[in-house]
Amino acid sequence: MDLAVNALVAAARRRIHEVSPVELHGWRGRGHLLIDVREPDEFAAGHLPGAINLPRGVLEFSIAAHPALACQASDALARKSRTLVLYCLSGARAALAADSLQQLGFEHVHSLAGGIAAWREAALPVATETA
Repeated sequence: MDLAVNALVAAARRRIHEVSPVELHGWRGRGHLLIDVREPDEFAAGHLPGAINLPRGVLEFSIAAHPALACQASDALARKSRTLVLYCLSGARAALAADSLQQLGFEHVHSLAGGIAAWREAALPVATETA
């Protein structure tokens, strides 16, 4: 990444909350939503179990309409108070995405520190089926 992009990511990281892979793994059953902001081919190659794929490029436009957030019978899924955990390969795209969602009014947005690469390094489970 060039210096300007690194500065942008660093600024976003100062405004968001990052969670470690081990900490996130301990959150099982807490009702948070995992959002993979990588491209569909990256998602298909392996993702966190239970994650949905909302690529970074369309995230702000599609988050409110995604079935896991808004198109179910429950109003609770559309609330901006729902806990979201975003991740990408290394954590950079997820940090920018988390910062953006916070600016849109989402209250409990987290980013996976180190992304799926750190998740894999911690020997945590990865799924390959479509979510």
